[in-house]
Amino acid sequence: MENYRNFTVTDAFGSKCDVEFRWQQNAISIRHADAVDVKFEVKSGAVVEEKVIALPHPLLLKLSTENGRVLSDPWVSRLAAAHLKSMLETGEDVEKKLVTMSYAEMQRASSVVDVVPVEV
Repeated sequence: MENYRNFTVTDAFGSKCDVEFRWQQNAISIRHADAVDVKFEVKSGAVVEEKVIALPHPLLLKLSTENGRVLSDPWVSRLAAAHLKSMLETGEDVEKKLVTMSYAEMQRASSVVDVVPVEV
């Protein structure tokens, strides 16, 4: 994904959705969770929804080590954006405001984001 901050996707129902990155924050400060939360705003016509994608910190560390990636804010935001794009396209979990990614979901998002591995 080239631009995780602002992108358009066609959802599972054929509607165009404009997605805009809002913020990234350590979840410990807002939810007392060992995760990184990435918030997006999804607009489809007159409907505007907030979606928060939570990436558990221990799983991020595992994935970054296995992939030889530096754990950085842009990488985490790209993983979250790739997962949100997949959610919208498939309709999976779209009714939820907060979605916590599993390790398998993080690996799938990484395969989209990490086209060219970055050395540590």
